[in-house]
Amino acid sequence: MSKPVLLDIDERGVATVTLNRADKHNAFNEEVIAALSDAFAIVEADPRTRLMVLTGDGMSFSAGADLNWMRKFIDYTVEENMADARKLAAMLQALNTLKLPTIACVNGPAYGGGVGLVACCDIAIAVSTAAFALTEVKLGLIPATISPYVVAAIGPRAARRYFLTAERIDAPTAKDIGLLHEVVDDQPALAALRDKLIATILANGPEAVAASKALIFAVTGVAVDDALQADTARRIAERRVSREGQEGLAAFFAKRKPDWA
Repeated sequence: MSKPVLLDIDERGVATVTLNRADKHNAFNEEVIAALSDAFAIVEADPRTRLMVLTGDGMSFSAGADLNWMRKFIDYTVEENMADARKLAAMLQALNTLKLPTIACVNGPAYGGGVGLVACCDIAIAVSTAAFALTEVKLGLIPATISPYVVAAIGPRAARRYFLTAERIDAPTAKDIGLLHEVVDDQPALAALRDKLIATILANGPEAVAASKALIFAVTGVAVDDALQADTARRIAERRVSREGQEGLAAFFAKRKPDWA
């Protein structure tokens, strides 16, 4: 039996996590959620990793919830449904807060929880044939566990429309509302853009990249007061005297590449 999620880390430190249920359009179930959680933990703990790509096998990114998994919800108690949903919520938060950069490489349709995975990644790119939908309300449900990440990506105004209508969102519209950063014509172009982004990130200081990601979380939604000014000043001061910061500055003035590039 094939694994529901594949993990590969290459010699550059690029981790690729692939949803591996192409025959089920990479739909979620308990095994997929557990396997994704395990993969993210491995990537986070491995000192070799510089960034992570998340994609799907076959023609779909992820169709959302697996039908057999959904059937179990009917007979679960509130407590059992709560425990089940908490596992999904924890997996999404693990992806959202990974210290290293993450790229969602959306190779096809993404629905429900698949949209959540895209929203949790730092960078999201897609082929033009990809489509998105938050279809939970069609089943009398709500996109609850993915909502913090999707609303952060597309904003409450767009969320009001697409959470309530369950409309299909094409790739250009997904870019317009903020779910995607770029849309390309076909799979070769998607691979080329992925590789370009990887090369761009690998040229940057790995510690500075991680610190920049942490900085975004630290300043988002926070009032610009004396405490925040002091915190941001401390962060840049520490980077300036860090080994990586010193190497980067020295390389710049010596007109050479830094040792991480």
